[in-house]
Parts: sequence; C-alpha cells; structure tokens
Amino acid sequence: MELKECGQRARRASLILGKMGTEMKNAALSAAAEAIISEEEAILAANALDIRRAKEKGLADGLLDRLLLTSERIMGIVEGIRQVCRLEDPVGEVISMKQRPNGLLIGQKRVPLGVVGMIYEARPNVTADAFALCFKTGNAVILKGGSDALESNKAIVSAIRNGLAASGVCGDAIHLITDTSRETAREFMRMNGVLDVLIPRGGAGLIRTVVENSTVPVIETGTGNCHIYVDESADLEMALDILFNAKTQRIGVCNACESVLVHRKAAKSFLPKMKQRLDAKQVEIRADRDSRVIVPEFAEAMEEDWGKEYLDYIISCKIVDSLDEAIEHINRYNTGHSESIITKSYENAQKFLNEVDAAAVYVNASTRFTDGFEFGFGAEIGISTQKLHARGPMGLLALTSTKYIIYGDGQIRK
Repeated sequence: MELKECGQRARRASLILGKMGTEMKNAALSAAAEAIISEEEAILAANALDIRRAKEKGLADGLLDRLLLTSERIMGIVEGIRQVCRLEDPVGEVISMKQRPNGLLIGQKRVPLGVVGMIYEARPNVTADAFALCFKTGNAVILKGGSDALESNKAIVSAIRNGLAASGVCGDAIHLITDTSRETAREFMRMNGVLDVLIPRGGAGLIRTVVENSTVPVIETGTGNCHIYVDESADLEMALDILFNAKTQRIGVCNACESVLVHRKAAKSFLPKMKQRLDAKQVEIRADRDSRVIVPEFAEAMEEDWGKEYLDYIISCKIVDSLDEAIEHINRYNTGHSESIITKSYENAQKFLNEVDAAAVYVNASTRFTDGFEFGFGAEIGISTQKLHARGPMGLLALTSTKYIIYGDGQIRK
C-alpha cells in the first residue's frame, strides 16, 4: 500500500474511532490481545528470523535484547493491552466548566488527537503498546518500525488486525509501513494534513533526524543518560542493590543507569563494594581520578563518558563533595529522563526532587521504574523528555487534546 493511501485510510478510520464508545473499544482491544496469544507461534518465528539477521549484522547485545521476544515477553505485551482495557477512558471527559458573567458556560473536553505517527527502532513490543494506547483514545496509528524488527512487527500487526476483524472493527485503525527506505521515512515525516502528531522513539540519531526534518508536530522522546547519586547518609547495601538493578537488569533500555555519583564521605566504603557487585556482570567502570585512587582497577573516564548513554555493560563513576555538586553535574550531563538519590536525609531528598531537571526523579528507588506499565498506564507510547504537552511515560492522557465547549442561550457580543 502506498503511503498516501495508507494515510487517507488512517484518517477515515480516525473519524470512526473518535466516535466509538468505551465498551466497543475495550472489546476490540481484548480481541486483539487474544489474537496475539493465538498467533504466538507465528510471532516468535518471525522474531527468530529478525534475531538471526540482526546477529549476522553484528547488532550489540543490548540492542539484541530490545529486539528479542519470548513467550514471557509476549504475555507481557498481552497484559499491557489488558491493562489498557481496564483503564478509564479519558475521551469525552469534561475537565472544567465555568460560567461567565454574561451567562455563557465555557468548558474543556478531552478529545482524540486524530492520527498518530510513530517512528521507532528495534522494539517490537512498541508496536502493540502504541496500538493499544492510540486505539483506547480514539486515534488511528501509523507505525514505522526499524528494519531490524520488520518481520516481528508484521506478525504482531497481522494478529492485531485479525483481532479487530473478529470484533467487527475496521483494521485501518493500525497501519505498518514496511518500506524501510530513507525516502519513505522522510515522506512520512512530512505528511501534514494526515498526521496530527509524530512520535520518534529510539536512539539520539533517530530522534534528532525526526525533530530536524519533520513538518508535522513532534513529541520528542529522549535518550536516557540516567544517574544514581549515593549520598553521604545513604544505606550502602540499599544503594548497591538499587544500582545493580538499575544498571544490569536490562542494559539496552533508556531507563537503565549509565552513571553513578558518590559523595566523598561514602566513597571509600562504597566504591570497592560497588566494583565487587558489578563484577558479577562484568560491568566496566569508567571513573574519575579520585575514584581510581580508591579502586585502581577502574578504567579512566573521559569527558565524553559523563554524557554517554552506553546501552552496554559500562558505567561512569565520579566522586562529588556535596549534594549541590551532584545536582549541578546531573543537570549538566543528563538527558532529562530519570535520576535517583539514595539517602536517609529527608532534607536532601526534597532538595534533589526539587532541583534536578528530569521527567522522573526518584528517592531510594531504581530508575528502571520509569515505564508506562510500571506507572499503571498499562503501556506507554514513549517517554517524553520535553516539557510541552507531555513529560515522562506517555499514557492515555498524553494521546488526547482538548477542545472548548460553550453553552449559551442567545448571547451576542457587543
């Protein structure tokens, strides 16, 4: 299907979806989830083909992990869709209503965006997540996934369309662009009048390309140079557990920890223990000079390490003399994603929460929780690191707009 026709069909579908009731939307989502379960074997076979090709291309371990689907991960995708079913439908909600002195009643009502475009890399779970959230909010979605996940995405979209057909809903609610050429990508970014918003999700290069080339409004999702700061009052065992989880549970995700800052008063006790714990996963630690005095085995950190999203078994490490220095360092090098402080001090915790500029700021918890599923959104369409309209994990509300509704009884303006 040509991109122009795809856009026209999605636009027509969005007009139908925008009027669809919650009960019908939930029934269609449930049918899509069941179809994914029934077609698991085909989806896993398609994913195995993607994985084989990716390994032949020499894709890094962290990116292979993003691409990989298992039975467990497919059930996670299904549970995400089911959670979206259970969430309250925001479309149609009247969020304010005030009467003016002239008698006019002026309110705001939540409405769908219309047609949402997504450009993303090798994350096949995004295909189902984006569909579920867009469908629940009455939006049609056009997806352009990365070439590395093409077969997986085709299999997932086929299952979803079969589920929609079984529930009597038009399959044009979801489209997948299978042409992976740059020319098609650029054409997609310029579909004014068809796309109401475009959401890039992936590495810094992809996001920069979309922001710089799109003529369609863009919601920018960002890369994740996430920090953990170990305060002087931190429970060091807690800090070790949190850091190990944030760095090693999944290395190829944007909410993984990429840098650790340690207060000087805690460094002598903490850094040797940190090395021992991270050695279990063979994590390379790139550290400043003061850290290497304590643990000489650390590699030397260069300036570029402080702002690096590794997506690998690598972490940068720096000793700081104060909470203020830690906050200053984080605000200079972070990507506005997720930051965490480990501390027993309420005052320090509040200062960190108030002054760190990021979409998600934690006290005594892993950055790995910055995720739509973990936040109770069922799924997410991305994690916005910008400050307009949506910030942080983007769930249902982020995929709606508002319009003013005005009730009168004959008023005219004088």
